[in-house]
Amino acid sequence: MPRWRWVLIHVTRRLWFRATLIGMLGVAAAILAAVAENYIPWKLPWDIGADAVDSILAIIASSMLAVTTFSLNVMTSAYGSAANNVTPRATRLLREDPVTQNVLSTFIGSFLFGIVGIIVLKTGAYGARGRVVLFIVTIGVIALIVISLLRWIDYLTHFGQVGETTKRVEEATREAIEARLKAPALGGAPLLDPANEIPSAAVAVAAEVIGYIEHIDMSALSQWCDEGDAQLYLAINPGAFVYADTTLAWFTAKVDGGSDEEMAAAVRKAFSIGETRSFEQDPRFGLAVMSEIASRALSPGINDPGTAIDVIGRTTRLMSLWAKGCAPEGEPEEAPYPRVHTPPLTAGDLFEDAFMLIARDGAAMIEVQLRIQKALGALARMGDEAFRAAALHQANLARDRAEAGLSLAADRIRLREAAADSQAPPAPSPRQ
Repeated sequence: MPRWRWVLIHVTRRLWFRATLIGMLGVAAAILAAVAENYIPWKLPWDIGADAVDSILAIIASSMLAVTTFSLNVMTSAYGSAANNVTPRATRLLREDPVTQNVLSTFIGSFLFGIVGIIVLKTGAYGARGRVVLFIVTIGVIALIVISLLRWIDYLTHFGQVGETTKRVEEATREAIEARLKAPALGGAPLLDPANEIPSAAVAVAAEVIGYIEHIDMSALSQWCDEGDAQLYLAINPGAFVYADTTLAWFTAKVDGGSDEEMAAAVRKAFSIGETRSFEQDPRFGLAVMSEIASRALSPGINDPGTAIDVIGRTTRLMSLWAKGCAPEGEPEEAPYPRVHTPPLTAGDLFEDAFMLIARDGAAMIEVQLRIQKALGALARMGDEAFRAAALHQANLARDRAEAGLSLAADRIRLREAAADSQAPPAPSPRQ
């Protein structure tokens, strides 16, 4: 994804963008009602007084201001609830929720429509036909308000709840995993053995700032490589935390494209470094957030192992997607950016992000540990050899932590039996 498109997507997901857009539509509708009078050649059979339209617009303006204020208070409460009961990293998905943004933008646009309509009406800019047009548009705005209110009332019944927020994190993580499976190396060539594949004469590119890698513009890097007949070797993936001296990449150029520092600066522009991680190019971040939700639920203050068990099930679904895609059938497709070499994500890192915190914080809860063993045992029968080995490694670590955390001998025995059963090879199916 080019950087401009990534920035555009993030801008359009902001509440102010939709509120401004729909608010401008409301203002334009009120003004165009006065202009439309000049383009209606016929005489209408009825007339609508200015007082009638003025009363309706006044009701819309006053009520929408109150409803908008109430809705903002609800949103603030939902964000606080998600931050306290789920994880602060999940509130970003709530802020980008399209339903909430559309409803609030409709309320703000209706408020501006009412205010501007009253102002223009008081100036006498509306004639007899203009008032009729304004009245028709007002009826349409009222219908839109009613639909938005009904939708908002139903939406508030689950907005910000733990289960709903967890579902949003799962969906965002699934999108990131599916996108990464389509482009395992972000569209570049896989960098499987950096020690042997990176030439010794390659020039390193330092980050020069501190923060998280939010996005890498692979198309810009590929274009830079094509123009300079260069090879680029990335050192990190999106989601990594870098320091000023952290190496972002190495490059080798055959054609003189300027000094090494100038070429390094051109490479550095393709890396978007910010204060927080993002979900789009970083499947590990989504898995880590899922794990944080379970860890928060297992804390003594909340003590909700049911949510942790739910997260284990959702994480198992996500990891099963990676298992299906990590061993593709047939010949691999040619990389669209063959000059950019990118290190692939490893199954071990994914499993650590997904299950390590849950196994550690739920070490003393037999119900959580049993579900972890069953989930990891199922995943150990999927994917390629590296995926299965990573699943078994996390299962053994979880078992060892539980052995130290469980105080009852009967629970430890039950855990060992569950671990042995989950890691046993499946029994052959009986012959028909």
